Formats: sequence, structure tokens, C-alpha cells
Amino acid sequence: MTTQLTVKVQLVRSPIGCKESHRATVRGLGLRKLNSTSELQDSPAVRGMINKISYLVKVL
Repeated sequence: MTTQLTVKVQLVRSPIGCKESHRATVRGLGLRKLNSTSELQDSPAVRGMINKISYLVKVL
């Protein structure tokens, strides 16, 4: 029985006016509107994406 570690992320700031790559990262994490949340597998790739746009998201 393997348990996957997950991380829950919420978009708290609008990506309007940000770099295009940062907007693409927000979409890659599955976030659309403000206050939308996404539950993702906890991997180094996801952690790197969260770190890149840390000023736009909140980890719950």
C-alpha cells in the first residue's frame, strides 16, 4: 500500500501583467481563477514550479 504525498496550492494573486512563462506555470499547476485550488503530487518538479511563482500562490 503506497501513499502518495500531495501538496495543495491556491492561486491568491492574478497572473495578469506577469511574464508569459509564469502564466504558463500557473496553468501547468492546474490553476485558473483567483482562489482556485489544485492538489498535486509532491515531486521536485512541482516544488520547482511552486517556487517559480511563489508570489502568486499559497501552499495550503
